[in-house]
Amino acid sequence: MIKRWIFLIVLIVLGLVLFFNPNFKTIAAGVSILLFGMITLEEGFKVFTKGPLKSILGKATDKLYKSISLGALVTAFIQSSSLVSVITISFISAGLISLAGGIGLIFGANIGTTATAWLVAAFGLKIKISILAMPMLIFGIIFSFQKSKSLKGIGNILTGLGFFFLGIYFMKEGFDVFSEYFNLTVYAVPGFLGVVIYAGIGIFITTILQSSSASLALILTALAAGQIEYENALALAIGTNIGTTITALIGSVGSNIAGRRLALAHLVFNLTTGVLALSFIFPLANLVDRLSEIIGISQNDYTLKLALFHTIFNLLGVLIMIPLIKKLEKLLLYLIKDHRVKDIDEPKFLNRAALEFSQTAISSLENETKYLFENAIFEIVTHALNIHRSDILSNMKSKVLVKKSKSEIEIDIRDLYVHKVKTIYGKILAYAAIAQSELELSKEQHKRISEIKIANRKMVEIIRDVKELRRNISVYTYSDNKYIKKEYNKFRRMVVKVLRAIYLFRIEDKKEVHYEKLMEMRNKAKENSRMGNKGINNIIRKNLITTYMASSLVNDHDNVNDMIKKLIEVGELLYHEKDSILDPV
Repeated sequence: MIKRWIFLIVLIVLGLVLFFNPNFKTIAAGVSILLFGMITLEEGFKVFTKGPLKSILGKATDKLYKSISLGALVTAFIQSSSLVSVITISFISAGLISLAGGIGLIFGANIGTTATAWLVAAFGLKIKISILAMPMLIFGIIFSFQKSKSLKGIGNILTGLGFFFLGIYFMKEGFDVFSEYFNLTVYAVPGFLGVVIYAGIGIFITTILQSSSASLALILTALAAGQIEYENALALAIGTNIGTTITALIGSVGSNIAGRRLALAHLVFNLTTGVLALSFIFPLANLVDRLSEIIGISQNDYTLKLALFHTIFNLLGVLIMIPLIKKLEKLLLYLIKDHRVKDIDEPKFLNRAALEFSQTAISSLENETKYLFENAIFEIVTHALNIHRSDILSNMKSKVLVKKSKSEIEIDIRDLYVHKVKTIYGKILAYAAIAQSELELSKEQHKRISEIKIANRKMVEIIRDVKELRRNISVYTYSDNKYIKKEYNKFRRMVVKVLRAIYLFRIEDKKEVHYEKLMEMRNKAKENSRMGNKGINNIIRKNLITTYMASSLVNDHDNVNDMIKKLIEVGELLYHEKDSILDPV
């Protein structure tokens, strides 16, 4: 509600300004065109966020220097720290990268965003940029009408750059006309008071425009037109850096705990950098003057000096914060705690932020399903067999393990299903439906989501199967009839071997070895289902068990083999690596 009122007020104020001061319309149009260009540019680059991003980000964020470098390069290339922030929050929410890796990307993004200032100051304001903008728009529109998504992406990038440069041109022209009727420098405020006031204005402008790059372009064009003093422009630049954290905070809405921690890290970093830059603005300005002399920037070229200032204080901010990253992590963990009960009935990875990209949405579904299997399903199956989970994960031989597990474990399978599985199963299906209907997915990605849904359905079926088995396990493993007892212990051993094989397949490096073992177990279970069991037939024929026991044993024989096939299928669907799902169309 508050957001709507703010939006309405901004529209009214903008309308009044345009009505009473028509000379302002060219500047406003320039800002609008530039913002539209940046939105189009982001859309173009989003096409190329498809691909094996999971492996790239995993490798590129395992070290701090890598994540900072990647954040800087990507932001400088795509000209949008906002997009980098959204991508980072989405990937950290999906569990694809760590909090430390995400912090490194955000630090790097702050360095990369300084490229915009250099682009505008050294290029956009020095030549008639509209000459370049027009061909970009022409070719961009042509590419945009192509069927290929890659060509459409290139078209959006060219169109975005064209509108970006055209926006700068209109802002420059607007300020030149505006200066003939009105001189904003009369509102210049000298000294530290002016620094604080103009930093606040910078924060406000960036909050409204939702883009520090657009705000900086506006400041540079106004500075080039002589509409603001150089000293006040420095403060405005600092304000834009602080204001850009609003985008990250908005992007964190709907993300999980990790995403909100990252957004707060962004806020802490930019606030710290901003406060330090404001505190030492005059010494930094003197440093810029000295460096300008060394690298050949003219004393009166205030736009290039502003770009240099913007780069210096961002670099200094990163250098100051790098030694404090561990402390920052601890602070974030302390300030943003997960107060929810860490149970399976609440999703750990499903959140709106991860729905920004197909890769993060699929990874969230995978991670949520794995969490469900590794906790709820594993627990229900093992306890239903009167076996402790820790024994499955140990090196104890299955025969010894089953022999050791003599006492009955109290378990209500229906209650566990209702409270630990049913709710999250429904949320996984709903999330999958949203991803398949709202995201642009390749055939392989659609197939992968379908596989995840199948894995979840199989898990529900496994619970139903083990519920049926549990009744007879509780009776016959403690029976005085040694034959029936032996057969049910065999069933238990069969399931134990499969669960252990899936666990090893999940955690160990030699996946193909364990995968082949699982396939052998699945084939054996299929054969058992078709051919029956000679041992069971033998004890039935010899009347070693009652007819009632015989019917239970035959039914459970088929039940166990079906359950084994389903367990192996779930393991295969969840843990057999399929990188093709991340490939572009």
